[in-house]
Amino acid sequence: MFPGLGGMNPKKMQGMMKQLGIKQEEVEARRVVIERDEGNIIIENPNVVKIEMQGQESWQITGNVIEEVGISEEDIKLVMEKTGKSEKEVRKILDETKDIAEAIVKLGG
Repeated sequence: MFPGLGGMNPKKMQGMMKQLGIKQEEVEARRVVIERDEGNIIIENPNVVKIEMQGQESWQITGNVIEEVGISEEDIKLVMEKTGKSEKEVRKILDETKDIAEAIVKLGG
């Protein structure tokens, strides 16, 4: 956040931030989920810090990231066309595999 201050004493840094009107608060969390149309981003064992500065609130999150890729309707239709299987069968296999090619092979396409 402040270049060249990386080696500064943490208490001194907090004092400077307070003088600048910047507040930091650690927030306990087990996981953070960011929901997106194309799949979720999950952050396990996160370190979450809420930062307030000049009337605005922002969040800093670090941790182990896992991406969950969503299954689109186009993916389902493609696998149905390639295999001749029902939507229910295709959804079941895609939920398990999360991979179009693997789903086609498993369904015998």
